[in-house]
Amino acid sequence: MATTPSTAPAPETLRIALLAYPGCLGTELLGLADLLRLAGQLAQAMDQTTGTTAGQALPPAPVLELVALRPGPVRLAGGFVLSPGRPRGRYGLLLVPGMELGRPEALALQLQALAEEQRFIRRCAARGSVVATVCLGSFLLAEAGLLDGRRATTSWLFAPAFAARYPQVQLQAQELLVEDGALLSSGAVSSVFDLALHLIKRLYGARVASRTARVTLLQPPRSSQAPYVDERLLPPAPPSFAQAVRGWLEARLAEPFDLARLAAAFHISSRTLLRRVRQETGSTPLALLQQARVQKAKQLLLGTRQSTAQIVAAVGYQDVPTFARLFRRLVGESPARFRQRGR
Repeated sequence: MATTPSTAPAPETLRIALLAYPGCLGTELLGLADLLRLAGQLAQAMDQTTGTTAGQALPPAPVLELVALRPGPVRLAGGFVLSPGRPRGRYGLLLVPGMELGRPEALALQLQALAEEQRFIRRCAARGSVVATVCLGSFLLAEAGLLDGRRATTSWLFAPAFAARYPQVQLQAQELLVEDGALLSSGAVSSVFDLALHLIKRLYGARVASRTARVTLLQPPRSSQAPYVDERLLPPAPPSFAQAVRGWLEARLAEPFDLARLAAAFHISSRTLLRRVRQETGSTPLALLQQARVQKAKQLLLGTRQSTAQIVAAVGYQDVPTFARLFRRLVGESPARFRQRGR
């Protein structure tokens, strides 16, 4: 008796909910939707011409639904108004955009006003949805309790506030995209496109993700926020012993590091100095000096025409390759690349 070859079941269509709420950022909400739609069109075109997955059928295009928990139109940041639908059923992925934050001290009130959204995020996660967030959306996930004991990132500008509010979260502030199980978090606003490329690679493969990046003039997915960090824009850190040590070191960037001299300036022993700095920062005075030197070098690379060698000397190094290795370790790219990209 002849048997009919079994066929694999068709892949399930991925349903993605885009959560709109008052004050959220439209770019983060709709940027991902636009990129996924364009990627689907490119995947189909590539499949018709050269094939994308070695003869395998393309997955069905995801269904994206703009949803909100409040009746009526939703006013986004900037006053733009959308009319989302109500959520229904189970979603394979929930996207939580970040919010506009006019004043840092208003954050607690904004989060309190979004308690209903936090409950919805918890329900989606409990039903098995992948939950992805951009920028300050990580605050909503943390408020919902999803990030306790988990790795996550957020906008580098608000990382100190996040770390202070959620010490139970393993914050990886310099990472641009962090995936911990079914939770994805990304950095500042434009990282929504890195998140989108990450999801496109999952859906359609690396070739489609690469082609989408080229067509839309995006860089390949970035790995770090470090090249974009400008410490001058961060809110002032509260006064502390470690901050005083760093201030003393910053005033003497070009001078050789001398632990005994530093300890004497604060009228304590070297051992006590090391212990107190480590207690407050988890680091060492030398690491604080290295961070300060790299931060100053970043300013000089973008703000002056001095050569790299001149800048390296100005921050206390004689050997350019040695400093370049330190710079790459802390910033994620070489001084030359940092200057080229920044300009």
